[in-house]
Amino acid sequence: MYHILFNPYSGNGCAEEETKLLSALYDGEVSQYDITKIESYSDFFTGIAEGDSVILCGGDGTLNRFVNDTEGIDIKCDILYYAIGSGNDFLRDIEKTDKVPFKINDYIANLPIVEVKGKTYRFLNNVGFGIDGYCCEVGDAIKAKNEKLGRSKAVNYTSIAIKGLLFHYKPTSATVTVDGKEYRYKKVWIAPTMKGRFYGGGMMPTPAQDRTRADGELSLMLMHGTGKLKTLLVFPSLFKGEHIKHEKMVAIHTGKDISVTFDNPTAVQIDGETILGVTSYHAYAKVEAPVNA
Repeated sequence: MYHILFNPYSGNGCAEEETKLLSALYDGEVSQYDITKIESYSDFFTGIAEGDSVILCGGDGTLNRFVNDTEGIDIKCDILYYAIGSGNDFLRDIEKTDKVPFKINDYIANLPIVEVKGKTYRFLNNVGFGIDGYCCEVGDAIKAKNEKLGRSKAVNYTSIAIKGLLFHYKPTSATVTVDGKEYRYKKVWIAPTMKGRFYGGGMMPTPAQDRTRADGELSLMLMHGTGKLKTLLVFPSLFKGEHIKHEKMVAIHTGKDISVTFDNPTAVQIDGETILGVTSYHAYAKVEAPVNA
C-alpha cells in the first residue's frame, strides 16, 4: 500500500493534478493525504502497516515542512519522494533527472539544525540570510497576492533579486563564527549556510559542498565588500558556481558549527520558508553537539 502525501501549494498549485497522475500508476493501492490537513504525524505513522510506503509529493518547501513536522518520530517505513516543486534544489543536488519516486530515508536522517529567534529547525538544503531572504519575503507577498486574485503565475525570484540589488536591499555588516573562529565582514549581500550545493532555484553558492559527508560539515558563503553594480555583474555567476573566482568579494568557510550575526534585521529563509526580522542564526551539524551552545 502506498500513502501519498501532497502539498496542494507545490508546483505553482498543480500538485493535486500531479498526484492524481501518480496515483494512477499504482493500480488503486493508494491513499492520498493533503499534508496541510495532517494534525499529528505520530498518529499518521501509527496507522501505517508494515511493508507500506509513504510517497511525499512537493518541492523543497514541502520537504522542509515534512522533516520538521516529523522530528523525533521513529519512522520505520520507506519514505519516497516525488518532486513536483518549482525550484527542486534537493533533486538538483543529488542529480536525479528521472521523474519517478525514490527513497529518501538516508537523506532526511541526521539533518543539521538552525536556531532562529529562539526556535530550532532542521534544514535539508540551506539557511539563507541577506538578499536571498529578502527575495523569499517579496516572493511570499507576490504569492499571497496571486492567490487572492486566483492566479497561478510563477514567482520570478531572479527578477526580484536584480531589483533588490539595484534599488531595495541594503547590505549590512556581519560577524561570522565558524567552529569557534570569528570573522568580520562589511557590506554583506548574502550569507547562506549550505547542507547541499544548490538553493534559490539553481544557484550554487558552495560548489564543493557535499551533503553526504558523515561528519555533517556545512559550508558558509559570503558575498561582501562591493557596491551594487559590481555585485550585480557577479551575481549571475552564482548559477554556475563561478562566483568563487572573485576572491576579493566572495568568502567560503566550512565547519560543523556556524553563527552569523547582522547589524540590521533582515529576512531568513530555511529551504525557502521565510522568517522575518532576524539579526542572527546559528547552524550546526546534528551529529555533534554545537560548540557555541
